[in-house]
Amino acid sequence: MSSAYSNKTHITASVMKRMFIAGGKMLEVNKAQVDALNVFPVPDGDTGTNMSLTMMSAIKEINQLSSTSMAEFSDKLAKGALRGARGNSGVILSQILKGFSNVIAGCEEVDARNFAKGLREGAQLAYNAVSKPKEGTILTVVRGMAEEAMDVAKRTNSIEKLLNAVLAKGEETLAKTPDMLDVLKRAGVVDSGGFGLITLFKGIIMGYLDQEVTGAEEYALSETAKPQASDSDFPDDSEMFVDYESLGELDFGYCTEFFIINIKKRTTVTDIDKLRDYLNEIGNSVICIGDLSMVKVHVHTNNPGKALSKALTLGELDKIKIENMMEQNRQLRAKYEAERKPIGLLAVCSGEGFSAIFKDLLVDQVIEGGQTMNPSAEDIASAARKINAENIIILPNNKNIILSAEQSRTLVQRRNIFVLPTKDIPQGITAVLNYSPDAPLKENLENMTAAFSNIDAGQVTYAVRDTVIGKRSIKKGNIIGIDKGDIVTCGKSVEKVTLDLIGGMMNPDKEVVTLYYGSDVKEEDAEAFAEKVQATYPDVEVILHYGGQPLYYYVLSVE
Repeated sequence: MSSAYSNKTHITASVMKRMFIAGGKMLEVNKAQVDALNVFPVPDGDTGTNMSLTMMSAIKEINQLSSTSMAEFSDKLAKGALRGARGNSGVILSQILKGFSNVIAGCEEVDARNFAKGLREGAQLAYNAVSKPKEGTILTVVRGMAEEAMDVAKRTNSIEKLLNAVLAKGEETLAKTPDMLDVLKRAGVVDSGGFGLITLFKGIIMGYLDQEVTGAEEYALSETAKPQASDSDFPDDSEMFVDYESLGELDFGYCTEFFIINIKKRTTVTDIDKLRDYLNEIGNSVICIGDLSMVKVHVHTNNPGKALSKALTLGELDKIKIENMMEQNRQLRAKYEAERKPIGLLAVCSGEGFSAIFKDLLVDQVIEGGQTMNPSAEDIASAARKINAENIIILPNNKNIILSAEQSRTLVQRRNIFVLPTKDIPQGITAVLNYSPDAPLKENLENMTAAFSNIDAGQVTYAVRDTVIGKRSIKKGNIIGIDKGDIVTCGKSVEKVTLDLIGGMMNPDKEVVTLYYGSDVKEEDAEAFAEKVQATYPDVEVILHYGGQPLYYYVLSVE
């Protein structure tokens, strides 16, 4: 650690400069990761790229510092960010930095309380910059970080403790963004702007500690802060999908951005507010921020000329950019249509091992569901909408999910939905193994149905209460073996009950036993048990896979 990292309770202008340069570099090396989280079908630009370019503009300014004055640092940081702000995310970031700069400008050195107040001011300006703020975005993340900073600064004057606490709160808030915005939940991602802010803050901490920022691979979200699995996506599903039904006609066709500079002497702050109100009348996604030295404008409108003409009454226009979002929309639709395939597959399962198996078999969408967690018809429909195929075959893999899968057919447009009534995961896997992407739809449906119909599957779990089934008395906690929905064996040993279950399913025509062990079974125990099954049935091939399913020690098939 460098000797430059010495004062643990105050930050000098030179250290602050180092912190934001490191933050900018962290954004730069991670911008592709941030970009990958963008879920909107017609983006104004890539979130990570826009935030990175905003920071690079700020860094260009602070690199020209001629003194160690905090006031000069603050002025250059704020103005550099505003000049370089691109897209909504960049503009919001510039306002966070402006609010932060406003507070620290009056400090010779910044302590924990002033740093916290700066974050709070930045969060407030960011919210004010957006005409209709949405929760579940970068705004929510920065507000959570600011509130945590104010709270922690009351209890400690340690800069490092403050920074670490704020980062932890930011990651915690970021992980909750899919629960606040349905579009994030459907895509299985966190908010891209919020992730960009967290990325920037990680770099800021490294700059404070005088650590070097290197490659991007080390700086993913921690495991505890990754997006949690929703009813329609596994948390490790990082692929991005476009929902074709969301690519409709646009309300406003032109993304218009520009600066107002050399503000006229008669212009007032009220005039800037009136311009913002006018832009909201002729468009949406309005951002109109700045002061009497410079104003940044962003609007989606069908009349860019009206926006420009109105702005000219306040001052000169600079760096005008107008993008045709209608053409972007057409290109996206054309690309989507060109890449559409005849048939897509959707499978429902529980357990990371089963999910991996289906994905390895090139199933297009795998959603979480099974015993105790049946997905809704909308959950299934949402996943189906992400598949770019004319026909979609759904494998519910549970008798309690078949009806919801059937109901999802009415919720999906522009696609033909076919539900194969697979009642368990072994049936679903067998169906997929008999799917051919080169075969016609009808042939695939016939082959897959014939294949899974011949599968004899069983499950081994435990009893949750005392009961009597037929002549069989079962005690709570007993291990039970299930075949065709009936409890056929019961005992105290998982291995014995599983062997008994296999024995009852076995006949001279059977050739293969496939075992899928669950999350409560150790790999070495499963391997030893598979060897015992093989020794018991030497003429039958025994195959072992990790299913990872909860509640069920083993799911198995005999065929």
